[in-house]
Amino acid sequence: MHDTGIEDALVVTPDGVRRANVYVTDGLITAIGDEPLPARERIAAGGRPLLPGMVDTHVHLMDPGDPTREDFPSGTAAAAVNGVTTVLEHTHVQPVRTTEDLRAKCEHLADRSWVDYGLVAHAWPGGVDELEPLWQAGIAYFKLFTCETHGIAAHDAPSLREHFETVARIGAVCLVHCEDNALCAVDECRLRATDRDDGEIISEWRSPMAERVAVAGTLQVAHLTGARVGVAHCSSPAVADLISHTRSAGADVVAEACPQYFLLRASELAEHGALRKFTPPARARTDADEEQMWRLLRGGELAFVSSDHAPSTREQKAQGIWDAPFGLPGLDTTMALLLDASARHRLSLSDVARVYSEAPARQYGLWPRKGALAVGADADLILIDLDAERVLTDERVRSKAGWTPYAGRRVRGRVLTTWLRGEVIARDGELVGGRRGRFVPGAGASS
Repeated sequence: MHDTGIEDALVVTPDGVRRANVYVTDGLITAIGDEPLPARERIAAGGRPLLPGMVDTHVHLMDPGDPTREDFPSGTAAAAVNGVTTVLEHTHVQPVRTTEDLRAKCEHLADRSWVDYGLVAHAWPGGVDELEPLWQAGIAYFKLFTCETHGIAAHDAPSLREHFETVARIGAVCLVHCEDNALCAVDECRLRATDRDDGEIISEWRSPMAERVAVAGTLQVAHLTGARVGVAHCSSPAVADLISHTRSAGADVVAEACPQYFLLRASELAEHGALRKFTPPARARTDADEEQMWRLLRGGELAFVSSDHAPSTREQKAQGIWDAPFGLPGLDTTMALLLDASARHRLSLSDVARVYSEAPARQYGLWPRKGALAVGADADLILIDLDAERVLTDERVRSKAGWTPYAGRRVRGRVLTTWLRGEVIARDGELVGGRRGRFVPGAGASS
């Protein structure tokens, strides 16, 4: 006897779509098939799409840290009602750099998450001795920066080499924020000297050249050391092309995509200022630029999607273009934007399951426990209404940010129900039950 049967569902995986019944027992998917099976609870899906829960592998919840920007209860609430059942999180405010940091953070978060979560460690220049203990303790991946951002120290080429050699030796994985530190610093000094405070300084300060120079160097060091590396928040087809070229030469490198590089335009900085301050900034200028990004995502040159959820309130963004924090809220909207892309035929539903569930789970060693709608996987599931239309609004944002850059955008498709390990945690946009998210150790914990 199964615990739950979700019957007459349109089961969506990266491999395709089929009409089937899905059965859950003790938090796991235990059967998928055409014939009804005994179950204590039966849920009629009515032919609606059933997808694996989404896996957002790049979020910042500032917890422990400054609770005015975000914390786990609010950020993971946004995840749950929007179909994200696993997040990989790191905060720049109080970064994990040692195994003691990781232990303390796990204790702090014990009852604070609506969804399952993994934790990311910051790899500081010179801190290579901490990498193997952290990997074995269960961190999901290491985050590195090639520029001084958010108070995080920058890696130069020798430091990248040292870290990548260690990562390759222990079988770990990295995600790298790529902007050239020297170019950014020179442009910042030049712009500050002009006393400019308009939003468009962001595109000049964090320039395409600074991003591409850092990406090119990072890719070469990754290739020559054999490290497994993701390039964070790729902003343009030019960056994706660099990564594809290096991967085709044999490097284990992938490109991470984020919705802001598809749907927000460079010109919005002039009007919205710090409310569009994120880095690298938006590069798209035309519909053709946007369509090229969707093509790269469909084709796999952009490997997977994350939100890069890094919220600030309107008041915090009002500090001015230089002093306002970098980043955007994203957990409230990423799934909505991907479903809308499916409705507009930019992606298929199978593409959505691939780029926001299976592919990121594979990249960070969570698959097939997470990111799979298959027998034996955690019963992290979402039921979708493809026909529902709505307008995204600030009022529906659960993040502490309280706003979204996509307010006013009409979208089609929404998440009806979210299950975490077989238990409903959200229904019709509202949370259900209590916080039951658990820490998910990374791949190194079992090696």
